[in-house]
Amino acid sequence: MVFEKEAGSSSYSLPPYPREDTPLLGKAPPLSSKFKTFANIFIAIVGAGVLGLPYSFKKTGWVLGLLMLFTVAYLTYHCMMLLVLTRRKLESLLGFSKIGSFGDLGFTVCGPSGRFTVDAMIVLSQSGFCVSYLIFISTTLANLAAGAADSSPVFLGLTPKLLFLWGCFPFQLGLNSIRTLTHLAPLSIFADAVDLASKSIVMVEDVFVFLKNKPDLKTFGGLNVFFYGIGVAVYAFEGIGMVLPLESEAKDKERFGGVLALGMGFISVLFGFFGGLGYFAFGEDTKDIITTNLGPGVISCLVQVGLSINLFFTFPLMMNPVYEVVERRFCGSRYCLWMRWLMVLVICLVALLVPNFADFLSLVGSSVCVVLSFVLPAMFHCIVFKEELGWKCLVWDGAIVVFGLIVAVSGTYTSVMQILSPTA
Repeated sequence: MVFEKEAGSSSYSLPPYPREDTPLLGKAPPLSSKFKTFANIFIAIVGAGVLGLPYSFKKTGWVLGLLMLFTVAYLTYHCMMLLVLTRRKLESLLGFSKIGSFGDLGFTVCGPSGRFTVDAMIVLSQSGFCVSYLIFISTTLANLAAGAADSSPVFLGLTPKLLFLWGCFPFQLGLNSIRTLTHLAPLSIFADAVDLASKSIVMVEDVFVFLKNKPDLKTFGGLNVFFYGIGVAVYAFEGIGMVLPLESEAKDKERFGGVLALGMGFISVLFGFFGGLGYFAFGEDTKDIITTNLGPGVISCLVQVGLSINLFFTFPLMMNPVYEVVERRFCGSRYCLWMRWLMVLVICLVALLVPNFADFLSLVGSSVCVVLSFVLPAMFHCIVFKEELGWKCLVWDGAIVVFGLIVAVSGTYTSVMQILSPTA
């Protein structure tokens, strides 16, 4: 293992230029209080995935959907803590802190292949998130402008959805050309505030619709949709890559696990309410993007536009880790404008090929997020702790790895089948 060689070194100095073993994080950020750590956990995890939960509950049934959601929340928390414990163990052996990110941990445990695997999963997952953002924005705005049933071409043979998608393209080129996230901070704060307000209004609206309609509901949708629901749930808890930077910034590191548990518990309950209320309100009429179920009116329009604005400005933030990896590997860690524009173009082209928002969430969650969230943390933990913990480490970590691989294979197959032959 790489960390064994470095632990035996008598001296260490950072290389003048970034290499495979150069930490992604440089100067230490200011430490965060427990409240700020909780807020950062909330912001890092809550994203677009929650918008697909009502449709997932429609597929799986609300009882099975809630069971899968809370199970995934616990497993995600457990694997986040595995990453934290693995880093602490390695840093106690090294005698100093140099593991700043998931990729650094992968390199320290498995060398260049470990970092390459983590980098590849981060690029695929973050890019997948951005594809889902474009699907949501274009579908929502097309629904507002032309109506859900109107998919006929309106200009140059393009449907309203395609027009809005390509309308986002030049603006995203500009936003993704910004070198530093500092300039995007005001937009990010505004977008988060709009997002929270919009989702709160959606849940309140769901309550009134449910009290009025009280549609028929199913509790269990069958085992054939089990992996589909797991994929959407894993996607919803999309913040595994941020746990190590968040722990580094925490002032009270000994209580970070408790703050993380509180944050994950609160978020999972919030997700359960959002998914359950959305399905309870519309039953079998629940659509893949829950906001398209909202009726006409000013408030409904403002909610849908607000969520679209949030995802529009979140797009360049989510792409930043992708640029960090790609520019480090192919451009010598130098800013590369044409590479960024090419990646935005590729993401737009992929978004054109996906007909259903929730189906794509399940695909990304099953194929990429499961590996990033479950398989790699358990594998790294097992490699580092196998001599200390013995057979218990192999059994528990091995079980998580096997579960993750089964979900990855079966869930990916199920999601691809849903995309190729979508049903209502």
